[in-house]
Amino acid sequence: MDLTTTYLGFTLKNPIVASSSPLWDSVSNIRALEDSGIAAVVLPSIFEEQLQLEGEYLDQDLARGTESFGESLSYFPVLRDYNLGPTGYLELIRKAKSAVSIPVIASLNGTSRSGWLRYARDAQQAGCDAIELNLYSLVTDPMRASSQVENDYCELVRELKSSLRIPLAVKLSHFATAPANLAGQLDAMGANALVLFNRFYQPDFDIEQLEVKPRLALSHSQELLLRLHWVAIIYGRVQSDLAITGGVHTVEDVIKSMMAGAKVAMMTSAILQKGIRHASSVLDGLAHWMEAHEYESIPQMRGSMSYRSAPNPAVFERVNYMRTLSSYVLARKETAF
Repeated sequence: MDLTTTYLGFTLKNPIVASSSPLWDSVSNIRALEDSGIAAVVLPSIFEEQLQLEGEYLDQDLARGTESFGESLSYFPVLRDYNLGPTGYLELIRKAKSAVSIPVIASLNGTSRSGWLRYARDAQQAGCDAIELNLYSLVTDPMRASSQVENDYCELVRELKSSLRIPLAVKLSHFATAPANLAGQLDAMGANALVLFNRFYQPDFDIEQLEVKPRLALSHSQELLLRLHWVAIIYGRVQSDLAITGGVHTVEDVIKSMMAGAKVAMMTSAILQKGIRHASSVLDGLAHWMEAHEYESIPQMRGSMSYRSAPNPAVFERVNYMRTLSSYVLARKETAF
């Protein structure tokens, strides 16, 4: 059974990739991922703020003004202690590359051009096989138009591509008004892959302490549906590889991702919940399912349930929304008299 796939120009032994996680700042964990069958790993994200304010300068800047606004520090992570910092991150790339044979992908988290060009080249020099640009941004400025945001993204991708020799993946948010159009723009800028979608960690309200507090919730398979929908729509319309991240937990989730049109399915929450060896059991299940359903390879199923392959493409559009609503039947409770 041929489980191989291609992604970012690499031939991978299977379609399961470990998406970015702080736990992958350990070479021993990265080696364990490879041993479990993971085909590639995306390292923890290095943040734009870490590049701008390294070391003690960061703490000094974040502390400025807190005499007046005592809660202000709670809005910022203690980035000095988050992962290994910019210098340590480059060393992680070097060590990981010497420890494993699978592709090692660096993750850059930010939205502006400040510092990225230099650091992306440094990461390339350190030996990473590719870079994933994580466009993690919530636009709160009411004067900033969506077209300006997308133009900035495209310009950043264009500049990075012009300065790098290694492939570039772009991780997107699902909040774009027209994801298919944005995918086309980024494809035209040279993005080698598009990763759908970013997961935003949303703060919660503590109504007793009247505080805004961070809250981490791992993904679940239900989140996969949004990713399947848009990958299925975009598949065949761009040259960039497509990857699904968020909601990939089971054998069925991986199969659906391939049938939508993805080259790889990225997994982290399931590994955090069930352990690194979970990837191995998913791969075994994938091979068994393919054999039972007479699939010989991953490319054979890729895109088979995409928009362009659907007998009735309207199932991806508004008419399906109305059909779904009309199909719901209110449960009736029998009352005995």
